[in-house]
Amino acid sequence: MPTSAVSRLSGQARRVEPFHVMRLLARAGELEALGRSIVHMEVGEPDFPTPGPILEAGQRALADGRTRYTSAGGLPALRRAIAGYYADRYDTPVGSERILVTPGASGALQLVFLALLDPGDRVLIADPSYPCYRQVLQLMGIEPIAVPVGPDTDYQLTAARAEAAWAEGVRAIVVASPSNPTGASTAFDVLSELHALCRDRGAALVVDEIYQGLTYDVQDRTALSLGSTDLYVINSFSKYFGMTGWRLGWLAGPEDAVEVMERMAQNLFIAANTPAQHAALAAFDSATIAVLETRRLEFQRRRDRLLPALRDLGFSIPVEPTGAFYLYARLPEGLKLDSMTFTSRMLEEAGVALTPGNDFGRHDAARHVRFAYTREIEELDEGVRRIRDWLAGI
Repeated sequence: MPTSAVSRLSGQARRVEPFHVMRLLARAGELEALGRSIVHMEVGEPDFPTPGPILEAGQRALADGRTRYTSAGGLPALRRAIAGYYADRYDTPVGSERILVTPGASGALQLVFLALLDPGDRVLIADPSYPCYRQVLQLMGIEPIAVPVGPDTDYQLTAARAEAAWAEGVRAIVVASPSNPTGASTAFDVLSELHALCRDRGAALVVDEIYQGLTYDVQDRTALSLGSTDLYVINSFSKYFGMTGWRLGWLAGPEDAVEVMERMAQNLFIAANTPAQHAALAAFDSATIAVLETRRLEFQRRRDRLLPALRDLGFSIPVEPTGAFYLYARLPEGLKLDSMTFTSRMLEEAGVALTPGNDFGRHDAARHVRFAYTREIEELDEGVRRIRDWLAGI
């Protein structure tokens, strides 16, 4: 009997779990093709276009023929601009030699994980958290240890929780601030305590800051302000800067480690997208930042509209998110459905697309859903109306 293609795939490949939301997104597209109206509250992508100054810089780069490879570390001018951004916005000096430009934050995560970890190592991550952490780690033969977090710690992975979960072979802690799916920002003193724990245990602290800049009611900070050169920060031009499809990010780390990761990048990626790098040079201009700050305030307005509306419907959101553009909500107590069934029925019967909590971990995930407020307020209001009507009818 012929061998199937799947049977020839590696064990790691076969163990990769799908994003449940991608199945729902595909189904939403099918329904829209049939003429159904769908309110999209599932996609973690801003609805705003890339800011004009960035577009214009990218168009100039294409017109000028700036389409050849850059060095694997990225355009020197962009590395300097990123370093300048940390100095100007966060009063944190970071040498450009500590910056590496990558194909999105995903590329940065891969480089950091490969540089720090060997197969068989273990990594502490929060549960719930961004699903790619555990998936990428498992693909590399590294064991993620999910540490449950909840409202009692404002969804933060604290040093006490991390220490209690510590096991032989732990080589790193990964935290996100602000986080997906909860929108929680990790307090600076908590980051400091996590960093101290890692130093005491000979492990690395990796901080995912891809939603940096999208903060509300708290000071916008970076872990690099801890003043240490022995931590790793991941960032991206996707979320705050509105460049999701450009696939451009960066990492900051110790200079000697960045040199090694640049060699790795030469072999894994060759280089990040050249026109995108030239476009990103305009991301830090004052005109661009003014546009981005207006958008940040709009996201805050959406949060402030959606949060009380969902609470009025019986969803439990005990901790007000202070960043990103998500609400992580527990299903109403009287609703006898798990999140997978709820999100599927919401899409089919009410025309509202949401993300099931199962995408983000195991800790009470079956009773949680994620709402993304990445649409105009009128569409969010319509989504709330449809959910209210649906709940009233079951």
